[in-house]
Amino acid sequence: MTSITAMRPKKVEPVTELMHLSMKKRFVLIFIFITNLVVAVLPTQAQYSGLGKDSLDPAILKRYAPTALPPSVTRPIESILDVRSPGLGMVTPDGKRMFFTWGITGTVQVWRLNGAQKFPVQVTGGQDATTIAGMTPDGKYLILSRDRQGEENPGLYLQSTNGGELEVIQHLTGVRTSLQYIGNDSRTIYFSANDVKPDSNVIYRYDLQTKKKVAISGGDGIWWIADVYVNPQTGDREKFLFAKATGSQSQEYYEYDVKTRATTPLIGQNEKEEYGIQYGVNADEYLVLTPKFSEFRRLYSYKNKQFTPITPELKADVASFDIDDQRQRILYSINDGGYTRVKAIAANNYEAIALPEFANADHIYTGNTTRNGRFTTIGVETAKAPRLSYVYDWQTKKLTQWVLPSTPEVDTSKFTAAKLETYTTQDGTKIPMFVYRSPQCEDTPQNPLEKPCPVIVHFHGGPEGQSTAGFNRYAQLFVNAGFVFADPNVRGSDGYGKTWLNADNGRNRLKVITDIEDASIYIRKNWQVNGITPKIGIVGGSYGGYSALIGMSKFAGSYDAGVSIVGISNLLTFLNNTAPYRRILRISEYGDPVKDRDALIELSPVTYSDRIKAPLLIIQGANDPRVPVGEAIQIQKILEQKKIPSQLVIFPDEGHGSSKRSNQVLEIGYTLDFFKKHLQ
Repeated sequence: MTSITAMRPKKVEPVTELMHLSMKKRFVLIFIFITNLVVAVLPTQAQYSGLGKDSLDPAILKRYAPTALPPSVTRPIESILDVRSPGLGMVTPDGKRMFFTWGITGTVQVWRLNGAQKFPVQVTGGQDATTIAGMTPDGKYLILSRDRQGEENPGLYLQSTNGGELEVIQHLTGVRTSLQYIGNDSRTIYFSANDVKPDSNVIYRYDLQTKKKVAISGGDGIWWIADVYVNPQTGDREKFLFAKATGSQSQEYYEYDVKTRATTPLIGQNEKEEYGIQYGVNADEYLVLTPKFSEFRRLYSYKNKQFTPITPELKADVASFDIDDQRQRILYSINDGGYTRVKAIAANNYEAIALPEFANADHIYTGNTTRNGRFTTIGVETAKAPRLSYVYDWQTKKLTQWVLPSTPEVDTSKFTAAKLETYTTQDGTKIPMFVYRSPQCEDTPQNPLEKPCPVIVHFHGGPEGQSTAGFNRYAQLFVNAGFVFADPNVRGSDGYGKTWLNADNGRNRLKVITDIEDASIYIRKNWQVNGITPKIGIVGGSYGGYSALIGMSKFAGSYDAGVSIVGISNLLTFLNNTAPYRRILRISEYGDPVKDRDALIELSPVTYSDRIKAPLLIIQGANDPRVPVGEAIQIQKILEQKKIPSQLVIFPDEGHGSSKRSNQVLEIGYTLDFFKKHLQ
């Protein structure tokens, strides 16, 4: 068992011996001394080890299990959750059928359309989330991924595109099995699995006919297949690009030559740099997405060890790219401050290729392209409607809408669009923030308010995530309930350049964590009505849940109520107990438990648990492999001992967030009901 008290920093000089030190050093040592005392007196209940439902006493699960909410709370939520789009989808090579995921049954399952806008046919079922991992090039089989109760240890299955029973390829307890590549022969697939070591991946080749697997690569670390070069004349696999994660945002790439069986380092060795790589038209050319040479990510051609940019230099990230298997076209998306645009260029000369135009779209992005290169799925999203899914035929230049979104009993034209605003921090940095206000919460000469609407500040997860514009059901639920919903992108968020993204790495988080407090300071000062300051709540999931806990503890008084969903309460216990395959990546983001112990303690909400005074709701999934359920229990026990108003809800059949519709309704219902009670 890992003891929190055993994680204290090394002994420092007594306070009485500090007088000869500089004022700055005195302050630092006094802070560490006080932090030691705080950690030392944390209750024994705050110690835990392990993760998942099996790490819990059944009595704990029973005590904190969710209970039913009245229809007056759940009905508006169910109505909004009915407004949705199916997944973007994957088209068969002949363009006659589409397969997509849809959660209309309450759990994500796979569906089939036998033509554009035809009646959807459900092809998988049950209570476990099932998604499409791939389709064989001949269009005869689907490779499916199925998870159990949010454990994030999915297995792979084979199913005929005509439907029928699922055939297990591999699904092992406690093992993540992920599809990597499907061969042109529609018989050979490659998948990764951490079935040898929990913190490392092995790459396997699997024969769909003989049902036998052979390990072809692996070792220590998180490995995957980035791309495969296939000879256009023979159809033979000639080269593999293998990638290995070296941090949350950095990778190394290696090339394996099938003929010589030689593996050669390619890019990223002895660096801590972000790269995304695929083969270009020829086997000796590589397409590389990286921010290495500028502030923002840009796409380059890498040949003869030389980088040549092939996309314009922008003050925006090239967020992603893909080249079709025929090596004809490169599609890339641009993240322009939370809005998404897509571009196409020829793979041989990088000249622009025309794409269909969509007016007033917040996000346009591409999905899967068929192996023959003919059909590509395109998604289009606005603030007023769920995503529309199209299929573009490159041969006929015809765009066809395939999937219709669902908007039963809801007029989405009345949805509130996000307005991009900023707030200024203590050091003068401007933080972008998407704000959703209904007309009833706009203080205008035509509609003067007597008092301000309460505000909910939502912090995204990641921490490398990003809040964006577009269709936002979650924000709309708060707007409908009478709140202003603010969605900031604090330093450490993606989409604003590498300096912004890396600003919170490791110990640097201490310099920018005040962005959380500064949001409330700005709102209290600038969003007053008739001299009345709005009440403010804080909410978030995952790292956003951590942000909510920090806002309620370290910056106690900044927020009047808080909701933490699958949030981290102690960075040390989190790093020691999270799933092994995640630990090595999270250390690069948060810091090393040994080298950065002092900073991790200083950044942990439990360190400031004695400051919490405002009401706090904590929501957690028992099977969460990312943020162990012990993170929620340990801080709840502290709050209960100190008699601080708080509530803990644990979903026994969920992991890192709620995937089942019934649990989503309860999770949102508890959150909305909590904020209505304490802010309105």
